[in-house]
Amino acid sequence: MLIALNTLPNDVDVLKALVTQQAQQNKQLEVKVSLLQEQLNLALARRYAASSEKLSPDQIRLFDEAEVEQATATDEVEVDATIIPEHARQKRGRRPLPDSLPRTEQVYTLANDERLCPHDGHVLAEIGEVTSEQLDIIPAKIQVIRHIRKQYACACGQCIKTAPLPPQPIPKSLASPGLLAHITVSKYQDALPLYRQEAILNRIGTQLPRATLANWMIQVGTLIQPVINLLRDRLLAYDIIQMDETPVQVLKEPGKSAQSTSYLWLQRGGPPDQPVVLYDYDPGRSAEVPKRLLEGFAGYLQTDGYAGYNAAVAIGALTHIGCMAHARRKFSDAIKAQGKKKKKGHAHHGLLLIQKLYQIEKQARLSTPDERYAHRQQQAQPVMDKLRGWLDDALPQVPPTSATGKALHYLNNEWTKLTAYLNDGRLEIDNNGAENAIRPFVMGRKNWLFSTSVKGVKASANLYSLIESAKANGLEPYAYLRYLFTELPKAETVAAIEALLPGVIHQDQLKH
Repeated sequence: MLIALNTLPNDVDVLKALVTQQAQQNKQLEVKVSLLQEQLNLALARRYAASSEKLSPDQIRLFDEAEVEQATATDEVEVDATIIPEHARQKRGRRPLPDSLPRTEQVYTLANDERLCPHDGHVLAEIGEVTSEQLDIIPAKIQVIRHIRKQYACACGQCIKTAPLPPQPIPKSLASPGLLAHITVSKYQDALPLYRQEAILNRIGTQLPRATLANWMIQVGTLIQPVINLLRDRLLAYDIIQMDETPVQVLKEPGKSAQSTSYLWLQRGGPPDQPVVLYDYDPGRSAEVPKRLLEGFAGYLQTDGYAGYNAAVAIGALTHIGCMAHARRKFSDAIKAQGKKKKKGHAHHGLLLIQKLYQIEKQARLSTPDERYAHRQQQAQPVMDKLRGWLDDALPQVPPTSATGKALHYLNNEWTKLTAYLNDGRLEIDNNGAENAIRPFVMGRKNWLFSTSVKGVKASANLYSLIESAKANGLEPYAYLRYLFTELPKAETVAAIEALLPGVIHQDQLKH
């Protein structure tokens, strides 16, 4: 607050008090301006800058604070250098086409008058051939399957029998298993909304209203519920689960407005040789949802820092594993928040140490769990100890409301969860597996924006689950769904359904 010169007091002690008060106000304003500038820099970086969270070599060289130089000089964990051999170059040229693709041959010969030698007139003899390949594609072909059921009668006129029609995925529907698989994969794998599929089908000669396609998706989503139930049993029986959640909008939801937000929850786990990816819809994001989804589960739960998982962890006595990628992202954001004049300070140091942990993980990516555990104890634990010591020193020095302060406090608050992965070689350093599994839904949501009904979003959750679980087990989604929609209606026992699960059935068993 400005004070007119003619109103200043003459008393020295009063003047000192005014100066002290003004200095405190100026400091508060400087902090506020700094925070606003950080928010602006971060917003600009998110909109225009690269999204990578890695430090470039130039940034690492610029980061030369005395404390870091000293730490680097005595560091026992070395960063792998990338060595490029002088003459090791990749061969250029197009990649060969896969041997699994069917081939047709077109043979070209010379006309009879072209097979004469211009020197002596003799007929040229065939000595070999030159072969080249092109990739061809046949656009979607639609056909009608006629089910002809023979009828039989006795001469007595009292007995007539008709050959039965095999069970269909949607009884009394014109949709075959192949058509349903195509529509499902197009929507949930390729993010092609139903209104676009309606236009495509119309273009190739078939009129199928969007409402019909949507109804089919709801019905097949219900059809596969037994498969989803068995996949959930497999998921909960293993002792490692990753979870994440993302918003979804449902227009017609009881007790909620069309603009309100619901959530799709993602669980990823199961045995390594039979992985499971499950989506589950819920109208809220409360702690009750993880408690419901994790009922009966025991073991490790890996999530981000959302507190809604804590109740389920406490009830199930679970070991909570954190996500180092979220901690890394916060330090990366803190660097971006500094704008073009990036300071050589705590944010760079924190990100550099976390990047070392990721480099150590990369070295053991193909190792067995026991080998990975030993590697982490030898290589990662010293870096984690160094990170802890640095964190304790840095916390009191940085304002908690700044971007760097928020990164430091997140790292401190999540420390026990973030370090727990060191204790089991099967665990991951971050929750990126769950985030990657939820990405197909996020990409699809950009196209179709919302679900119309609760039935629709629940069916979508089931179908996303089936496709992502199939992919995780090495199955081609269309081939698997076509086979499943053909065989599942015939299955009458739990054993018959279990035989159709991803991880039990393999790609070479699928029939087109």
